Amino acid sequence: MSGWSCPAPLRGRERIVLGHGGGGALSAELMEHVFAPAYGGRALSTLADSAALEVDGARLAFSTDSFVVRPLFFPGGSIGDLAVNGTVNDLAMSGARPAYLSCGFILEEGVELDVVARVAEAVGAAARTAGVEIATGDTKVVEAGRGDGVYLNTAGIGVIPHGVDIRPRRAAPGDVVIVSGAIGVHGVAVLSRREGLEFEAAVESDCAALGSLVADMLAVTRDLHVLRDPTRGGVAAALNEIATAASVGVVLQERAIPVPEQVASACSMLGLDPMYVANEGKLLAFVPRTEADAVLAAMRAHPLGAEAAVIGECVTDHPGMVVARTGLGGTRVVDLPLGEQLPRIC
Repeated sequence: MSGWSCPAPLRGRERIVLGHGGGGALSAELMEHVFAPAYGGRALSTLADSAALEVDGARLAFSTDSFVVRPLFFPGGSIGDLAVNGTVNDLAMSGARPAYLSCGFILEEGVELDVVARVAEAVGAAARTAGVEIATGDTKVVEAGRGDGVYLNTAGIGVIPHGVDIRPRRAAPGDVVIVSGAIGVHGVAVLSRREGLEFEAAVESDCAALGSLVADMLAVTRDLHVLRDPTRGGVAAALNEIATAASVGVVLQERAIPVPEQVASACSMLGLDPMYVANEGKLLAFVPRTEADAVLAAMRAHPLGAEAAVIGECVTDHPGMVVARTGLGGTRVVDLPLGEQLPRIC
């Protein structure tokens, strides 16, 4: 017990804690009170997964992300897959066609070269699958005991098609909320390997690049209002961020949210809520009601959206708040998490 730390301690601390990296309220406060005032700038103000920039008439999406997952290899993927797919997905959530990535390796002195090679091979394979090119990179080495084997940073550039305007503030009352498939799988897969847990059925990460799924959705209509991949903080954090940005309420139908039986069982055993568990191959879409059926059909026709489901809608009531209607007929608030249930999973 002496080595444990709380991922979401009481607020008001003067030092960084694990919860500041969890994608919840502590992360938002860190951005609001430390980074945003220090950086300034219009492009950062949207706080979306990627920045939409205009350069000589071309609309570009630009994103960066860092990956510190432990363990490096887990059922269904590795830190290399996460690094590529995570950045590709951030670009795709603005409707962009991902094109180029950078990749920086931060290595701990003493890590085996075979491990580094396996991670590099995973990065290359994931990039080829996603249809992007690793265009530049960097390597740094820190002293033994000052790292955790391998950390990765990736940044990416994509091209936003003409007529596409996807951002959190476009969520509007009447929008239908769609999720592309079962939630909670990635977090449970990483936890099972980290803690040596075994479940009745194997749980593998859903880590995947979503660019082709988004392209199929845009082929139906370019009037997609919001896309978001619910990574850190899970579906709950992503929906709360969107509701706050657009000043709308979100009402979910709890029974409509696809949660695999093995994920539900694992979360029940461990005292976790699947709504707050990270995903790495799923997206949330806010779509005008008139386009929802066609978009849902296109998603279900794609391998990465075969289990897509309508899970809720945007409303004018309770702006900035997400609520879920339970199977018993009640309503519960789905709040922004303070920190993170499962640290170091991406």
